Amino acid sequence: MNSSTPLFLGIDTGGTYTDAVLWSEATGVLAKAKSLTTRHDLAEGIAGAVDAVLATASVPASSIKLVSMSTTLATNALVEGQGGRVALVMIGFGEPDLDRAGLRSALGTDPVLFVPGGHDVHGNASALDLDVLAAALPALAPTVSGFAVCAYFAVRNPAHELAAADLIRERTGLPVTSSHELSAKLGGPRRALTTLLNARLISMIDRLVAATEGFLSDRGIAAPLMVVRGDGALVSAAFARRRPIETILSGPAASLVGARHMTGLDDAMVSDIGGTTTDVAVLDHGRPRLDPEGATVGGYRTMVEAVAMRTFGLGGDSEIGLDDGGLRPHLVLGPRRLVPLSLAAHAHGEAVIAELERQLRTPNPGRLDGRFAMRTGVPDRLAAGLSGPEGKLFALIKSVPQPLDRLLASTAQVATLNRLVGRGLVHVAGFTPSDAAHVLGRQNNWNVEAARLGATLFARRRDGRGNPIEPDAGAISARVLRALTRRSAEVILETAFAEDGLEGPETVAHALVQRAVDARPGIARFTVALDRPVIGLGASAPLHYAALSELVGNACVVPADTDVANALGAVVGQVRVTVEARVSQPKEGLFRVSSGEGLKDFRGEDEAMAEAERIVRQAIIGRAAEAGAGEVEITVERDIRAATVEGQRTFVEALVIAIAAGRPRIAG
Repeated sequence: MNSSTPLFLGIDTGGTYTDAVLWSEATGVLAKAKSLTTRHDLAEGIAGAVDAVLATASVPASSIKLVSMSTTLATNALVEGQGGRVALVMIGFGEPDLDRAGLRSALGTDPVLFVPGGHDVHGNASALDLDVLAAALPALAPTVSGFAVCAYFAVRNPAHELAAADLIRERTGLPVTSSHELSAKLGGPRRALTTLLNARLISMIDRLVAATEGFLSDRGIAAPLMVVRGDGALVSAAFARRRPIETILSGPAASLVGARHMTGLDDAMVSDIGGTTTDVAVLDHGRPRLDPEGATVGGYRTMVEAVAMRTFGLGGDSEIGLDDGGLRPHLVLGPRRLVPLSLAAHAHGEAVIAELERQLRTPNPGRLDGRFAMRTGVPDRLAAGLSGPEGKLFALIKSVPQPLDRLLASTAQVATLNRLVGRGLVHVAGFTPSDAAHVLGRQNNWNVEAARLGATLFARRRDGRGNPIEPDAGAISARVLRALTRRSAEVILETAFAEDGLEGPETVAHALVQRAVDARPGIARFTVALDRPVIGLGASAPLHYAALSELVGNACVVPADTDVANALGAVVGQVRVTVEARVSQPKEGLFRVSSGEGLKDFRGEDEAMAEAERIVRQAIIGRAAEAGAGEVEITVERDIRAATVEGQRTFVEALVIAIAAGRPRIAG
């Protein structure tokens, strides 16, 4: 390879694996590699993958001119209910507002503070009283990792959010997320939800970016670092650090770009199966469908514009449970991720195997058999705010796997452990589809003996008649893999039905659809088929999607580089950012421009519209540079709403949007 040819490094940090791909516009993929994601120190997994591609391609690190990264960490955290403990500050809202948009559920046990203030629809202020906030900060600060601030109608006037954020930073030094920075849409409770989730993710994405930047520096790679946003666009690492919520669905968005690049298919269902989640989306005319109402992840509808992706807690590392309601209990997969037993034994040696063998020697199966707990290795400061029982149990859990049947003294502690898992402080290890693949010889990355022992323990669990659910490790493993393929078909069909305007889950659960998927014989026959092929992505797609086509009624295409689709998609995207300003008419003859600069009033519509366009054009240049763009193309759109009353035109409202798009800057 010509040493002057610029190379692009793509990285994808998933829940289980970190992928790297080296690519150039002239030759395509030069090398690819995988390494385990090391959550306690993300730099280890990144180093493992990147060092491998550099060695394979035999190129100097200095030839890399751009590094672009996608990640499923934020998506997985929301699906699994993880994230830092944060305080929500709501200005101008009341307790009943928590019951809207799922805000109370998302808040959980995190603290919330109601502060007088806010604005009306035209940006006029109510009295702000920050004394309430100032009095609460000394007690709140030691128990949280950050703050989320949302003020009533802050999208029309952000002054009160800015004042509260300044006070919090001055008194605590902790990260603060303000709602007006994330969305210009109305809907206070949903904007508060988005802000809360963003604040929870800041420490996680900050650790990822810091680990990546540290590794690049150590290797002498002096190239800009970009991150894939949820709509598939690229932004600078500094931009992503402040707005981590915009990286939800980052990995899936990158995979769509990669899927289109690898297959050339314009119309397809794209299903990306990872260790923790399966992400399903639709390609139409070569472009992913976007969800302008906001991404839905982990059951929460956010205000983040992203690909119209449906994320399911289904993957190679999904928790396997039993639906104990019948004589022959059904397997239940997900939504929680477990550390596979084969991986736990691979990383921690014979101690795991010894405990599994001990449990097998007991005459009767136990409910906690084959389960272990260990710390995730996150900084101790993220354990702030634990309750008494949580703190006591957390102190007993070490960095090496400990069997739950000896760790937990009572059934009540299972719920306590689950709360620690939800905080991202503890991992649980157990039997997973990845272990089943090891038992059957379909995968051999980790410790096969631990997988076999875990499968044997699971197989001897009892059905409704009191008999073992399967005779041996091989039988239960084959059943698990069949269940994963069938469930994969269900989530793809669920997405298709939802895109067609139906209730996806209810439609898939209907007896006729279930009968069609299973191709059950009968006098009346039913079939169900997609109108487009499925593109299967993910390292395990060749295994889990081998029998998929007969279940969905169309072809399933698994590209050669399917295992690094996310990393590949990360390096072929563009930077795309927007800035908005709104013009309203609070009273006849007064035109108000509302933007990030505040409020400006004008006597004429044309004058106000011109000022709004000047503001967004000026702001978009800075926003594009902040996002890491090189040369960009800027367009400005106007959406004017007016009414005609008795033949007279009356201005109602206008939205002025500036859009900048272009390739990222590369190192000189």
